[in-house]
Amino acid sequence: MNLKITSGIVAIALMGFCATQSFAQAGADVVAAQPAQRGGAAPMPKPVTESSRPDATGGEKAYLEKCAMCHAPPGMGVGLLARRTDQPNLELRDNLTAEYVIAYARNGIGNMPAITRAEVSDKQLKAIADYLAAGPHPKEVAK
Repeated sequence: MNLKITSGIVAIALMGFCATQSFAQAGADVVAAQPAQRGGAAPMPKPVTESSRPDATGGEKAYLEKCAMCHAPPGMGVGLLARRTDQPNLELRDNLTAEYVIAYARNGIGNMPAITRAEVSDKQLKAIADYLAAGPHPKEVAK
């Protein structure tokens, strides 16, 4: 009698283990599929960094170092600005003045915090503001 109970318990445990392994493999197959195969979103764009534009100098280089992590795709600033403006990428805007950039950088607005002089010096911010005010910069963005 004990042998029958023990054999039954072992058989149930073995079936449970096999089913778990089968479900785990099925889950791994789904995860391994590409987003398009699963019907998901397209992959994120590669971030804009200094290494993606090694020839950048002056205001462009300072922008890449200090601003692009939020204000270039796929940064949060691009997504938030897309709610308010037709062109959320600051490098592609043609309506920014240096004074506007400096004022909003130093004072912050909405979700953007104020940028202190400890984070970005006045000289760096002026170079960034002049770079953006001279926009749009489609050739730089296309790099």
